[in-house]
Amino acid sequence: MGYLTTHILDTTRGVAASGVMLELYALAQDGSRKLLQQTFTNGDGRCDAPLLEGEAFQAGRYELEFAIGDYFAEQGIEMPEPRFLDVVVLRFGIADEDSHYHVPLLVTPYSYSTYRGS
Repeated sequence: MGYLTTHILDTTRGVAASGVMLELYALAQDGSRKLLQQTFTNGDGRCDAPLLEGEAFQAGRYELEFAIGDYFAEQGIEMPEPRFLDVVVLRFGIADEDSHYHVPLLVTPYSYSTYRGS
């Protein structure tokens, strides 16, 4: 069986983003969302366990929400209100239930990038 992981890098400071709250949602065909997990990144900018694995790891559409605005505020970085980026939402699909899906987030208060990692 495959599994899902993430990693957040604060590219403003060049460090792993620890203490970021994130939520994982499954998306239904009608667009409704079901919260599967809420967790925080550890000191390495990763979660302590895969976000999905085993029987829970299924093909489908998902969203990851990263509370980036709160993270940068906690780092003492001044930002205007409303924040340019507050919550970063990544919508992605899982097609192969036997693969590792790694979804890294490289982020600043004003930009972000992601890709399918390994």
